[in-house]
Amino acid sequence: MNYKNVFSANSVNYTLAAKYLRQGKLVSFPTETVYGLGADACNGEAVATIFATKNRPNFNPLIVHVPDLETAENYVFLDETSRRLAEKFWPGPFTLVLPRKEDCPLSPLVSAGLDTVAIRVPRHHMARELLQTFGGAIAAPSANKSGRVSPTTAEHVAREFTPEEVPLILDGGPCEEGLESTIVQVSGQEVLLLRPGTVTPREIELVAGLPVRLVKNADNPVAPGQLKSHYAPRARLRLNATHAEPGEALLAFGRAVPKDGVITRNLSPNGSLTEAAASLFSLMRELDELGIARIAVMPIPMQGLGLAINDRLERAAAPRPDEEEA
Repeated sequence: MNYKNVFSANSVNYTLAAKYLRQGKLVSFPTETVYGLGADACNGEAVATIFATKNRPNFNPLIVHVPDLETAENYVFLDETSRRLAEKFWPGPFTLVLPRKEDCPLSPLVSAGLDTVAIRVPRHHMARELLQTFGGAIAAPSANKSGRVSPTTAEHVAREFTPEEVPLILDGGPCEEGLESTIVQVSGQEVLLLRPGTVTPREIELVAGLPVRLVKNADNPVAPGQLKSHYAPRARLRLNATHAEPGEALLAFGRAVPKDGVITRNLSPNGSLTEAAASLFSLMRELDELGIARIAVMPIPMQGLGLAINDRLERAAAPRPDEEEA
């Protein structure tokens, strides 16, 4: 990989990345979930640059990344249940939607004008090192054009944006989880699951002591990943397929793969949902870059991590906004 805006992990490059963030520039960095497109969360112009660079709707909130729970309390209020969840799942692939404090210095753009903030503490060592070096909160959605497949390598980011758009990408290799964070909001006597992820509803229920209710889509989202059409490749997806039709590639799962001689990629030959989650976006990108018009996707079990994988696939297969208007 030979991209002039991709940098390895060392103290000099962390310092340079923090300098760019303070100057209002965008920096991409790895997390355990996907690569983020980061800006100073307290700089309104920098946050606006995220929306412009991604072509992201300005009513779609951003996730704010902080180094620890104590820092999060500078910006948001945590109720008792949210605090238990934070203490259990932070640092990690888990985002809480919480009320903003009145004196919260975060740009209102990160909240899309709402009185809540989506906030998390990442686990990835490079994300944590960058946060410590920068010394502030970083707003960072996934580092891809809005609605497209999320990036899980530095190369994915470099191919998506020019060096003028994103002057520095920290290369941490492939992301461990491969799916965006679980997002929840405690509401009365239940926990709203706003976006499924690798932290499962059962795990959340055990900690919260409250039932978890999935909120599928939202015209006015309070967190990322709630739009009906999202995470989409250029190719059209056909879900729950048992075989590939003529002209389709096959995104398979498990050992029982039809042998039609078509282009096939397998999310997990052993049927591992963890492996499938980690490889989903990477393999979708790989097939998409072959110029294939349609991708048939074999069924994924709707259990455990399968809930999050199927959520991403359903949104990737949904009608695009321009198709709905036509």
